[in-house]
This record gives sequence, structure tokens and C-alpha cells, in this order.
Amino acid sequence: MLLGAGGTYEVAWDTAAAVTPMGSLVYFAQYLNAGGLFDGLVTDCPLEYKSGNAPGKRPVLGTTLLAILNGQTRYAHINALRQDRVSAEVLNVAKIVSEDSVRRAFQKGPEAAWDEWLRRHERAVWEPLLSEPYVLDIDNTVKPLYGHQAGAELGYNPQKPGRPSHNYHTSFIGSLRLILSVEVHGGKQHAGRHSMPGLWGLLDGLPAVCRPRLIRGDVSYGNEQTMLEAESRGQGYRFKLRQTTKVRAQIERLERTAEAWSDAGEGWQGTEASLKLMGWTRARRCIFLRRPVERMPSRPALPAFTEFDFVQVLDHGPCYEYIVLVTNTDLDLSAVAQAYRDRADCENVFDEIKNQWGWAGFVTQDLRRCRIMARLIALVYNWWNIFTRLAQPDRHLEAVTSRPLLLHAVGRLVTTGRRKIVRLTSTHAMADKVQMVLSRIGSFFNHLKAIAEQLNPEAIWAIILSVAFRVWLRGKGLHPVVEGNQTLLLLTT
Repeated sequence: MLLGAGGTYEVAWDTAAAVTPMGSLVYFAQYLNAGGLFDGLVTDCPLEYKSGNAPGKRPVLGTTLLAILNGQTRYAHINALRQDRVSAEVLNVAKIVSEDSVRRAFQKGPEAAWDEWLRRHERAVWEPLLSEPYVLDIDNTVKPLYGHQAGAELGYNPQKPGRPSHNYHTSFIGSLRLILSVEVHGGKQHAGRHSMPGLWGLLDGLPAVCRPRLIRGDVSYGNEQTMLEAESRGQGYRFKLRQTTKVRAQIERLERTAEAWSDAGEGWQGTEASLKLMGWTRARRCIFLRRPVERMPSRPALPAFTEFDFVQVLDHGPCYEYIVLVTNTDLDLSAVAQAYRDRADCENVFDEIKNQWGWAGFVTQDLRRCRIMARLIALVYNWWNIFTRLAQPDRHLEAVTSRPLLLHAVGRLVTTGRRKIVRLTSTHAMADKVQMVLSRIGSFFNHLKAIAEQLNPEAIWAIILSVAFRVWLRGKGLHPVVEGNQTLLLLTT
């Protein structure tokens, strides 16, 4: 008996009840099944067990999927899922395995096999979309570490100076928040050049029509080697430049001519000039942007009794914030300025995947497992991103919003004869709308299954992407073209 504010309550524990806090997982599992995502991931996984007592790769991957999807950040958090038999059954997983089983699993087999496996499934997710014009964002985020992990080195760490870290070099489609690749490097390898060999390898493996219209990066990528590599491939780029002495001198020259500056949108003004900086082999087109900012005092105000009337601080004209970009494209000044402003969404991607997913955690002593988990998290992040687009096609829903809406509902599994019924109860304020949206998604996949018996998995996935990103695609349909074992994926009309 418990005495509470509302009266006296009798409490009875039911450890045998088939319930789950992730009842709406049944819809996500239907989506995974229709796209062949989880089954495909399990089928060619390089994880192998010889012991009859081993958990098996499907339970291990299923447990990992649930942990990532639920927003967990530590292997130890897996213990919170151990008794969730409903989620295990919905994913067709024999059981939820222990944290140690998951942690040890990624130590098995050669790392090259894991890399090839992950690359194959990463490409399968986003490859059909690349025939549409897109901008590829590249950036790095710092992950502070608190132990003695491999690669835990003192490097650039603006949030926690002096703290060892790893660097996550990432490329993604900015407008869709789909991650194309992530490389985990040691703390000292924070410069953009450390990720470029992998990025060029990724782009060189794509058909010409699937390469980005523009690569967009910060100051870490605005160097001669990166620009030469892009120019040799005919690849458009737009990078931010450091404001070195020569760049500042050019800004001062431009400031002498007020007519040189024109409106660049949203309070910015812009102009352009050709620059050849030290270390560059050629002159390149540079875009100069400025906007007025409030002038900060140059020194603290002195007490009244020490001020002298004949001493005055003179302000000469307005104060500006300057941004300098380098590009090899022929985009007009306003378009380049807008592309710079759009890149602010990069920080939102990192904020979400570090704080709402698992990139800030799942740390092990070796770098190998950190890399595998980072890529698995990115893969599940992409899966969930696409699923939420089926519910909200015109914008991205961050996990802090989408999980309570589309995943968290009390689910009870009831078995009667041959029927399996999952009874859902959502406590969300928008429960009625959630029910309508998820029911519509379920009906879509039921209809897709009925008409797609003659289609291969790549064609089915292209249909799913076409529906999920119908706003971005402007109603176009994606049709994969399969040649041997290589999916080329062209947009046909």
C-alpha cells in the first residue's frame, strides 16, 4: 500500500507482461522490413560465432539498433532494454543481449571487413538521392574524452581546452541532414586535410551525375591542396578563408570604394575580387561579405574622476563583420552568400547527433570500435531521419521531438490464436494526430508490399525515398539502375 497525494494505492508488479515503452517501434520495424534495411544489415555482417552458446549476430545487431534508436550513449545503458521482449519480437530478434556481448562483438574479424560492410549499407541508403542536385557539406566535430583511449590526444578542443579528444570528420547532404560518411581520427588530426583522402575516394566512386554540385566547407578546407584536388576533378567548391594579412589588406582596399559593395540578402553586403594568396598556384575568385555590427568599446570605461574632458574616443564610420569565401563556381554573389548562410545548419546536425544520439558516447579503449559505433549510429540516424520524413516530408524533425511522437508509446503485445495484436497508448498531447500519421505510414507499406512483389529491393527503396523526400524532389520519382553488383542509380524521366 502506498499513500499518495491522490489517495491510497495498491502496487502490484507484473514481470511477465509483454509490454514496451517503445510501442510505436512496430511501425519503424515495418519500414525496416519493407526496405530490407535491417535484414540486409544482418545477412552480410562480418560478425561470426563458433560457440553454440554465442548470442548470434541478429540479436547483437538488434540490440545495438534498439540502443541507438532509444538515444542511449553508453554500452551500460543497454541493460535498460534487457527485459523488453516486445521490441525483440517486433524486430524478429531472439532476445536482447547484454552490454558485454555488444561491446565484444565489434572486436571480432578484420577491420577491413567491417569497413566494407558499413560502406555498402551506408551507400544503399542515400545513393538513389544523389542524382538530384545537392550540396555536400564537410566539417569536423570534437568529442572530448575522459579516459585512456587510443587516439585520445591533446588537440583543438574549443569547448574543453586541455582535454584529450577524438575528431569526427563528417560529410552530409546539408538540406536533408543525411550523413554520407564519418571518419574518427585522433585528437591531433583535426585539420580538414586528414579527411580529404576518404572523401575523394567516396566521390571518385560515384558516377559523374551523382557527384555534388558544390562542396561546402569551413576555413579548415580552404587550402591549396584541397582546392587543387577539387579543380582537377571539375568539382565545384566554396570554402571559407582565414583573414590573413593579405586578405585583410584586400578588405581595406575594397572599403575605400563604397560603390563596390552591393546587397547580398538578409542584411549582408558583398563584393568580389581575384586573389592569389601565399602558397596558391593561381589566382582564385574570392567573395567578400560584410554586415554591420555594434561597435564594441576598445577599452573599459575609466572611473569618472580619472577621465579628462580633452580626451575623446573617435569612431570612424560603421563597424562591420567580415566573411571571406573562395569558390570556383560562377554563382552570383547573392547565391554564394545564401549558400554560406545555409551552412549554419551544419552545427545543428552535430548538435543533434552528439546530444540526442550517441556520438558523444559509446567509448572503448580501442579506436576500431569507436569507428564502427560512430558509423552505425550515423546509419541508424539516417534510417530514422527518412522514416520521420514519411510523417513530416517538408522539414526535419530532431530526435528530441520525433521520438516522443513516433516511437514512445506504451505497447502491449496480445496473442490470441494466430493473431498478434500490439495495443498502443500514447501519452503525447498530439496523440490523435500521431495515430493518424502512423496509421497512414502503415497503410503505405501494406500497399507497397502488395504491389512490389516483382520489384527488387533497390527499386522498393527508391520508392520509399521518393515518398519520404517528395517535397525536396518536387514530386519526381527515383528509379535505380542496377548494373551487375554496382547500383548506379540514375533519375529517369
